[in-house]
Amino acid sequence: MNELHKILEELIGLTDNEWGVFKSLLKKRDVKAKTLIIKEGSIAKNLYFIDSGLLRSYYFLDGKEINSYFSCDNQFISIFSSFINQTPSLEILETIEDSCVYELSYYSLSELYTKSANFEKLGRILAEKNYLCALERTSTMQTKTAKEKYLDFIKKYNKKIVQRVPQHQIASFLGIAPESLSRVRKEITIS
Repeated sequence: MNELHKILEELIGLTDNEWGVFKSLLKKRDVKAKTLIIKEGSIAKNLYFIDSGLLRSYYFLDGKEINSYFSCDNQFISIFSSFINQTPSLEILETIEDSCVYELSYYSLSELYTKSANFEKLGRILAEKNYLCALERTSTMQTKTAKEKYLDFIKKYNKKIVQRVPQHQIASFLGIAPESLSRVRKEITIS
């Protein structure tokens, strides 16, 4: 929880009093690997801060699993379209490995927005980061080759994600076949 405090101090200039209020609303949760935290069709009622672990969001398209996001230590995650709108989720949020998360409910966050401009700032920053991430991902998917996508992935994503996420999930995330990812990885290793 110390990391979360430090991140919020740097990100929004959280005061000690604001931290006390924020901390009192958090719920610590230890989650086993392969646990569905948010199921398709359910409403994302919480925002999660990952203290340790590895999570992914994904959905099914024509019976095929499509990974849409990975997140690990010291990052926030939810199914944001469901969380923001409080509508049924089209995606699934799952732990890839045993994880420790702190959850903050939608209603607690909404109440925090009314208590301090710093919490509104946190909401704005999270929304901006998610928007930029989606924009960048769309551009990458539409304009880059398989090799460029993978090189971009290993450059921009946390080393833990690159090393621990199963290759078939990374391939799905990059929009390429697992065999293509295998070829790209061999090509990069050789050169």
